[in-house]
Amino acid sequence: MKLLVRNLSRSTTEAELHTLFSTHGTVSECSLVLDQETGNSKGFAFVEMADTSEAKAAIAALHETKLAKNKIRVKIA
Repeated sequence: MKLLVRNLSRSTTEAELHTLFSTHGTVSECSLVLDQETGNSKGFAFVEMADTSEAKAAIAALHETKLAKNKIRVKIA
């Protein structure tokens, strides 16, 4: 299941996201969306989890929680 993670801090890394979501299950892919011109984060990412129940648990646990002072939003992409 592919998840959309929004309202990320510009300093958040893919490794941090992978670690955060892997506490709720197996992460098969994690990709931070970057601006092509600057290479900086656009403030959102996609996280893919193989198991649907783990993905739903991650949404329930992480939606509207704080990560690097930002309240992130997690939903199905």
